[in-house]
Amino acid sequence: MSDPAPIAAAIKKLVDDGRYFMISRPRQYGKTTTQTALIQALNPEYTVLFLDFQSLDHDAYKNGATFSQAMARIIMDAREFENVPVPDDTIAALEELNNSNQNKISMDSLFRILKRWIKNSEKPVVLMIDEVDSATSNQVFLDFLAQLRDGYIGREVRRTPAFQSVILAGVTDVKHLKSKIRQKNDSKENSPWNIATDFTIDMSLSEHGIKGMLDEYEADHNTGMNTAEIARTIREYTGGYPFLVSRLCQLIDQNVDGRTTSLNGWTDEGIDEAVKLLLAENNTLFQSLTTKLNNYPELKTAIRSILMNGTRLTWNPQQDSIVQMQMYGLIRNEHNTVRIANRIFETMLYNLFLSDEEMKNNIFSREGERAKNIFIEGGKLNMRLIMESFIKTYDEVCGPLADRFKEKDGRELFLLYLKPIINGTGNYYVEAQTRDQSRADVIVDYLGQQYIIELKIWRGERYNAAGERQICEYLDYWRLNTGYMLSFNFNRNKEPGVRRIEIGNKILFEGTV
Repeated sequence: MSDPAPIAAAIKKLVDDGRYFMISRPRQYGKTTTQTALIQALNPEYTVLFLDFQSLDHDAYKNGATFSQAMARIIMDAREFENVPVPDDTIAALEELNNSNQNKISMDSLFRILKRWIKNSEKPVVLMIDEVDSATSNQVFLDFLAQLRDGYIGREVRRTPAFQSVILAGVTDVKHLKSKIRQKNDSKENSPWNIATDFTIDMSLSEHGIKGMLDEYEADHNTGMNTAEIARTIREYTGGYPFLVSRLCQLIDQNVDGRTTSLNGWTDEGIDEAVKLLLAENNTLFQSLTTKLNNYPELKTAIRSILMNGTRLTWNPQQDSIVQMQMYGLIRNEHNTVRIANRIFETMLYNLFLSDEEMKNNIFSREGERAKNIFIEGGKLNMRLIMESFIKTYDEVCGPLADRFKEKDGRELFLLYLKPIINGTGNYYVEAQTRDQSRADVIVDYLGQQYIIELKIWRGERYNAAGERQICEYLDYWRLNTGYMLSFNFNRNKEPGVRRIEIGNKILFEGTV
């Protein structure tokens, strides 16, 4: 595990400043681990009341009275079972509230008890609530937030007793959730959480943090790995998403490193093998993401457009679909442009969308599967032969390129053809830096060998020469001497097929459809 103490220390500064905020991060992003470390960091100076809203059942949200009584019970449990130092008189008042007639109490009754506790407490009291998503479909929850806001304002304006800090944790930001509760014609001004500070602390695992994990592992196991290089590669695949980092390391340790394979797991080849195993899983994180896409078709359409069409979406925090995709961990903001969050998610989503096409009995997928054995020679892919066969299949199935052709058509069809050939043995992804509506570089990892294929629409010799220079530079980055270009050409006098050219010390195989 990566040390959560630095993140907890950064969050503690917000608490020291008396901030109210929400830790809104995707599933399995280390929220609970971070909160545990934060409690340890806060305990010397603060009394921390840590509650989990998963313990509240549906009946608790009937009205303010039932909610207040449910809150009274979980606070009493916090003292009895978790040793939270709630004073005796506060416990007695909470017990009386819990046993009172519901018609005679309100949410204000609960907060009056809490104010007295906070007023007389030797230490400032911090309220932390985990899994607030379970409460977000209820108006009662908004009323609860409104009470917290009133306490915050009263503390600032009238110095009335209030929590030093309130920290909510969950996937969906409360400011976004309220739109699900209110009717369309209701005003959204004066949000009950408009006093909250934006939580901008980066909770992803940095390259340095991953290296720290690997250094500890190396001290115990003496694998001989270069922890700095392995950390860099894992970060490139995962973007620092905590679950993906931990799962990759676990797969290398338990399934790759000299156990089920002959590979040294802590190498680039071992990581590639672990990535292949990870992408073959139907783990809880992947299940959660695909469920979100199926529940929100507009999100699925937007993600598919980014990947398959090369669509560039400008980052707009006021756009609902972008906000949702970010909350669920699918995208990130890169230079004010929407990008898929990490390479693992990209390939998982490509596989999902290509599978949708395969389910339609796509002929390109069938042809790639049928001919796959002829493309493998001595454990290596014959990428030139793959391109030649794809071009022949395209001509037979689609005929001449039509005016309606879009660059994504060729990209998608080529990936449909390629996927069954490498499936189970290799990985692929589309390089984000070069993916747009004019070109895309597909990188294939197959048994430790990399293959770079540039897909593009033919726009003349000058444009093609520029593409040749670009792919040569990219080959230098990958320390490769051979690359591949596949152009979709509308010219009637074109010559379909694959030709071999040499540029300096580089060999390029250029295919034309």
